Amino acid sequence: MEPMDIIGKSKEDASLPKATMTKIIKEMLPPDVRVARDAQDLLIECCVEFINLISSESNEVCNREEKRTIAPEHVLKALQVLGFGEYIEEVYAAYEQHKMETMQDSLKGGKWSNVAEMTEEEALAEQQRMFAEARARMNGGGITSKQPDTDQSLDS
Repeated sequence: MEPMDIIGKSKEDASLPKATMTKIIKEMLPPDVRVARDAQDLLIECCVEFINLISSESNEVCNREEKRTIAPEHVLKALQVLGFGEYIEEVYAAYEQHKMETMQDSLKGGKWSNVAEMTEEEALAEQQRMFAEARARMNGGGITSKQPDTDQSLDS
């Protein structure tokens, strides 16, 4: 297989964002070290090739287990098979950290992130407002105010 030769994809399609990769490269080096543009491009190509290698082997592991979805365990097994066993512990730790950060981000930025900060009265008012909006949509009308209509009952 040619480097960066991916079925149905051009080399441009199978690349990583240069700005992101450049930032990662610079963060890993001391501040007084500079990296030539050609060396950056080579590092990016090596990363893409490494991802292709790990993905391909992960797929093989997945197929041997007669699964259809590549799971993290398949990736870790692929690292072992390809001779990168010494990195498994560090990769798994990074994966666990990513899961925790993703879970925290989804809880912070989710639809109900400010619900815990609402008083019971505020929550009731928000519920009434949402009911009024839903009623208006069902009746083909629009809502012009975001304030709840306290005179309106739920039965109307």
